Amino acid sequence: MAERIIILDFGSQTTQLIARRLRELNVYCEIFPYNKFPEYCDDICGVIFSGSPYSVYDKDAFKPDISNIRNRFPLLGICYGAQLISHVSGGKVEAAGTREYGRANLSAFDSSNDLLKNIRINSQVWMSHGDTITEVPDNFEIIAGTVEVSIAAYQIKNEKTWGVQFHPEVFHSEDGIKILENFVDICGCKRNWTPSSFIETTVAELRQKLGNDKVVLGLSGGVDSSVTAVMLDKAIGKNLACIFVDNGLLRKNEFENVLNDYKHLGLNVIGVDAKNKFYAALAGIDNPEQKRKIIGKIFIDVFDEEAAKLENVKWLGQGTIYPDIIESLSITGTTIKSHHNVGGLPEYMKLKLIEPLRLLFKDEVRRVGKELGMYENLINRHPFPGPGLGIRILGEITPEKVRILQDADDIYISLLRQYGLYGEVWQACTVLLPVRSVGVMGDERTYENTVALRAVTSTDAMTADWAKLPYDFLAKVSNEIINKVKGVNRVVYDISSKPPATIEWE
Repeated sequence: MAERIIILDFGSQTTQLIARRLRELNVYCEIFPYNKFPEYCDDICGVIFSGSPYSVYDKDAFKPDISNIRNRFPLLGICYGAQLISHVSGGKVEAAGTREYGRANLSAFDSSNDLLKNIRINSQVWMSHGDTITEVPDNFEIIAGTVEVSIAAYQIKNEKTWGVQFHPEVFHSEDGIKILENFVDICGCKRNWTPSSFIETTVAELRQKLGNDKVVLGLSGGVDSSVTAVMLDKAIGKNLACIFVDNGLLRKNEFENVLNDYKHLGLNVIGVDAKNKFYAALAGIDNPEQKRKIIGKIFIDVFDEEAAKLENVKWLGQGTIYPDIIESLSITGTTIKSHHNVGGLPEYMKLKLIEPLRLLFKDEVRRVGKELGMYENLINRHPFPGPGLGIRILGEITPEKVRILQDADDIYISLLRQYGLYGEVWQACTVLLPVRSVGVMGDERTYENTVALRAVTSTDAMTADWAKLPYDFLAKVSNEIINKVKGVNRVVYDISSKPPATIEWE
């Protein structure tokens, strides 16, 4: 890449959000653990220190040597990052009388300072810290304060180093994006990180790296694997083979619909009906983790069997995206969460890995897909888990339960589209519960299944709130499912948020 801003992660929950905001400004950036500053620096135009759950005085606090960064690159410390810079420079950081969390307003600030240009009077910012900077060294200049926090922002005199004790990256900081934009301008970034530039650069890199080698890719029907397929096809054409496995746990008619969608893209797609293999292996299994492992193993077996029929394949394409990479490594570089797209392949497959989207966030993947001319229903689909309906059927999986859930989910998703609500939620799904209840249909009593409807709003799935769908819509969905799906006589709506709940039920 021609230029980049480096974000050093000190463990903040909003580190990814800093990166997303910079990418929205068409600036390429990368996140690194606080102690893993990249060796190659010629293309670095600025550095940001994230927040942290720690106090600078904690014995386990992250305190890297920052002398090789200060005065070498423009530097912005956010929250803990600001406190760290002040602390190691001789300033005083103390526990606040009360935890400073939530909205505040910049009651005083230096509008002539490059970081605060065009910021509005009383601009709202978002605080989230237990400590506060109470005294800065003599060569620090205080450039902003609030009623409660006298040192809300500072600059080191005659140095392109700033610190802010609030979070400009979060939505509640009204001029936060402007502050980040000002920092980008200070860094001299050209702001030319766009979907079209990414496509041009990545396709050229793929052609050079792959040459005449052949690549096999497992399609899921989701946006990540679909965009990956189109990017690889653009780079190597006929040398790409895609395998789409029907595990019997897809949405209703999804296998046929997705194959039809791929036709207009000119992709070489091999469809494999393997649902009976999955059903047989899952019979009698009700433990969620066991189900996941079985589904994953059978998929690899089927995929490997089909891939073996292809000649001279050297690479496996995957739709890994940036959050997958970040979430798979802690800030100390050790694994904290495994991901199905991260962590290697079965040794017997003996394929090298190619991941064209590994540096993109989900919204950027969609923008790239749009730039590539892909259908809206491919690039704007809600996230769908790898194990599919297997983790939306609580308890044992059977073909009959799959049929019930597919029919109910099809009604729910179709009505979301019909009512213009599909694009208003991040993800919606139907869950078949291991609960049967008494009902009345006509003159007969019934004892049938319960399904739960789930819909959440989110920006990145790290946190999510339950969607406040209209009552008349929910009533319509409930009525349609109970009347048309044999085996269901009760519909409930999930109103839990993440955290403490998760988006999926298993």
